[in-house]
Amino acid sequence: MDYIHIYGKSFDLTDSIKDYIYKAIDGLNKYNLDITGINVTVSGDERKGSKGYNVEFDIHIAKKGNVVIKQKDKDVYAAIDLAIDRASKVLRRYADKIKNHKNISLEEIMAEPMLQEEINEALKYSEDVVPHQLDIDKPVEIEEAIEFLKNSDKYFIVFEDRTGKIRVLYKRADGRFGLY
Repeated sequence: MDYIHIYGKSFDLTDSIKDYIYKAIDGLNKYNLDITGINVTVSGDERKGSKGYNVEFDIHIAKKGNVVIKQKDKDVYAAIDLAIDRASKVLRRYADKIKNHKNISLEEIMAEPMLQEEINEALKYSEDVVPHQLDIDKPVEIEEAIEFLKNSDKYFIVFEDRTGKIRVLYKRADGRFGLY
């Protein structure tokens, strides 16, 4: 728990309050996020004879930034509980977003070419899918593909490079070429 720092501002922190905060924060580890630090500030607030407490959690997540939760309540334990509940909701949403968002590179997609059965299956369900051969039917260097595209009226071509990868070369609006 070296990454947790608890501060009292206009408020004397007791060991029981610190232990309560540590136990509450321990529940945030279930989201498996890379939490690098948590700063907790507990402050007393007395206005017009009414006593209250402010609790602020500043949670640092690697490569994400900070999540800041502020909560006020008449009871310090209730303020901690409400702040932890709000922090849990934010961290759960972020963890779900990471878990459900799968980053697949184009190389990974291209690494598994479609089997002929899969192509036939796709064609059977759609009349709009028309099979098409590669624009250049032999492996070529990218420079050769650029020359081919320059000399044609096409906006893009699909070809196989010398390494065996299927590539797409396209004309950009600025006159340059893009390559997938």
